[in-house]
Amino acid sequence: MLTINTKFRVPKTVLRLCLFLLLPASLVAVAGILWLRTSLPGFSENVALRDIDGPIDVIHDSNGIPHIIAGSSDDAYRALGYVHARDRLFQMDFMRRLGAGRLSEVVGRSTLSLDRTMRTLGLHRLATETVSALPPDARTALDAYAEGVNAFLAARAGALPPEFVTLNYRPEQWQPADSLVWGRLMAMRLAGNWRTEALRAALAGRLSPAQINDLWPAGRDTAPPTVSAALPVTDSAKLAEQLLNTLPDWFRQVSASNSWLVSGAGTLTGKPILANDPHLGYRAPGLWYLARISAPGLAVSGATVPGVPFHILGHNGRVAWGFTTTDSDTQDLFIERLDAARPGHYQTPEGPMPFATRSETIAIKDAPAETIIVRETRHGPVLSDLNENLAGIAEDDHVIALAATGLRPDDLTPLALYGFGKAQDWNAFVEAARHFHAPQQNISYADTDGNIGFIAPGRVPVRRTGQGRHPVPGWTGAFDWTGFIPFDALPRSNNPASGKIVNANHRIVPDSYPWYLTDDWAAPYRARRIYEVLDAKAPHTVEQSIGLQTDTLSLAATDIVPVLLRHLDADTEKQRRVSTLLGTWDGKMARDAVAPLVFSAWLASINRALYEDELGPLFPQYFDLRPRVVLHMLTTRQAWCDDIRTQSAENCRETVSGALDAAITSLEDRFGADMDRWRWGKAHQAVFSHPLFGRIPLLRWLSDIRIESDGGPFTVNRAQSRIGDTESPFASIHGPGYRAVYDLSDLANSRFATATGQSGNPLSSLYANTTRDWRDGKFIKIPQTRADALKGSMGITRLTPAR
Repeated sequence: MLTINTKFRVPKTVLRLCLFLLLPASLVAVAGILWLRTSLPGFSENVALRDIDGPIDVIHDSNGIPHIIAGSSDDAYRALGYVHARDRLFQMDFMRRLGAGRLSEVVGRSTLSLDRTMRTLGLHRLATETVSALPPDARTALDAYAEGVNAFLAARAGALPPEFVTLNYRPEQWQPADSLVWGRLMAMRLAGNWRTEALRAALAGRLSPAQINDLWPAGRDTAPPTVSAALPVTDSAKLAEQLLNTLPDWFRQVSASNSWLVSGAGTLTGKPILANDPHLGYRAPGLWYLARISAPGLAVSGATVPGVPFHILGHNGRVAWGFTTTDSDTQDLFIERLDAARPGHYQTPEGPMPFATRSETIAIKDAPAETIIVRETRHGPVLSDLNENLAGIAEDDHVIALAATGLRPDDLTPLALYGFGKAQDWNAFVEAARHFHAPQQNISYADTDGNIGFIAPGRVPVRRTGQGRHPVPGWTGAFDWTGFIPFDALPRSNNPASGKIVNANHRIVPDSYPWYLTDDWAAPYRARRIYEVLDAKAPHTVEQSIGLQTDTLSLAATDIVPVLLRHLDADTEKQRRVSTLLGTWDGKMARDAVAPLVFSAWLASINRALYEDELGPLFPQYFDLRPRVVLHMLTTRQAWCDDIRTQSAENCRETVSGALDAAITSLEDRFGADMDRWRWGKAHQAVFSHPLFGRIPLLRWLSDIRIESDGGPFTVNRAQSRIGDTESPFASIHGPGYRAVYDLSDLANSRFATATGQSGNPLSSLYANTTRDWRDGKFIKIPQTRADALKGSMGITRLTPAR
């Protein structure tokens, strides 16, 4: 509240002078805002466009969702490109620049490290190769979409979106390869297990193999790192540590999602229900854009990604599908030995081989361009070249290369997405999934005939030796990939007897499965909770699935709180109060409660107390809320309770008690001494930061979206934090930006929720209009007929062929 001292009067002459000085600036600001508002589209327009075959109606329903009604599928894709560009142009341009390593030419040197990495990976170059490899029908769809984007660029009037004005550049013409960059980015982002491999290697310089296994207690690989037999541990550890500190934070792997299927035998309607909420990092605008397409041979509703012509998630009138991430090990780090006798060569089992090289020139705004030389081995691009310090490791005769399924030139994953939208039954869906190459995903399936299914398509490497859990020598050939798990051997289920299929990134195969996927599965807390609710509430309904998607019970909390309290002597008043608070807590991560905040702070503090001393400078790379690790160390491996930096040997009671004191102190510093005034929601806001304006203090208030939220890292209503962030350790930055529940008895009754609105323009009323409903578990429907779409619609945009 702003308080004004009414006893002090400002002289009128001073007021007049201030108004005289401020008025011109105010008028300029108002004029600027009015001009920027011309970047907002109208929803009732007639637009003549080149390249379209016939008239297209785009009905904007009451929620701003476009319903594209076209006379051909190509025109439908053109219209989708048009509305994507109209509503999310900067997001699209930012995405393609990110994947192409071209951010620095419009932003400046701050993104140079990211550009270097993307150029080294060569994602846009790979996307261009994929375009050429696609069959004619999918290629035609990509071409039509690009024509629609470019038609908007040619037809638009008024200002460009504010980001282009701020950075002072204009978007280039859209190319088909630009649409495929997003898939390449996702393949690298969702399968970033190479960081874990590097971290294990870096830790090998400080910890024993048994200690390293303690940090990943779910893993079955108990052998020490293979690389230690080929390269001194100190060298490989230093190499891995510098690699971790070189690559941008964008490559930190955080992936999670929920999906469940209930067959008609377990639902009130007698037909299946499919629920899915994929989890990705939060941004403003959000990733997802809802749309419906109706054209001959194409009828798809659900989630699109601006820049991509194919629906990623949704239903096509007969079939509905959803994704969760498998987290399979599809990336390996290979340490390559240089050939001393032949510069520019590295050793292979067949003898010296020259590096494949290419030159990449990175334009930099307000600075000279930079040229880098990218080297590739038979395994993949050399990451060592990203930092000149890395090449000096191990007597200057080794480099490190990345092998990844997402970097293969023959990836046809876009063809699978194209096929999902057209598949009319399980067999056709499976055939489309054959082209899904990277990243491996768990895909849930349901159709209106009553079938449910699950398949995990994607290329998973078969290794000659080992499981890829550590960097390995590349010159011996012993650890090379010999192929991929055959498609027909990948995990699959169709109409299981149980009538339920659940995945929350937990283990998808039994120990008897003959092929290796990974040992680094997500903790099973969300999956356990989903099964609990599904088993307890039958017959199942759409409304129950909606309630389950927003469920806040943390089984991690109910598992670990009793263990923490058993180790707590509670010998101070504050500790006794916490003991009472958590001892009577129901484990629900409600935003208005105190207990979730105290629990989270204590869990963070106990993680720090248990292993910060052993990990030293590598601690930030591993630090997280890891309840399974804490349970393991407090029960089976209590040696971790000792702080090796002190003379005395601490026991677990002392460590747990000290961690609670530290947690209470940190919360008092942030929220005051009165515990009754603490609330989880104060610390746990869902934060959707704009990639550009979020970095500019004066513009952050306009572009960033923040809202107090429920849930936590281990609830079905998942909300991941970056616990090492000293400013906002409990802010929710990663979670279900899209939620959907598909009703196969009546697909018009399917429900949808997105975390941010349809528009990417901060000046639009559709920029953040869905956030509160998303937080509160309020869903919308996407009408399935023209008449229903017109009810309360915001208008119709008619696109007609230009004469």
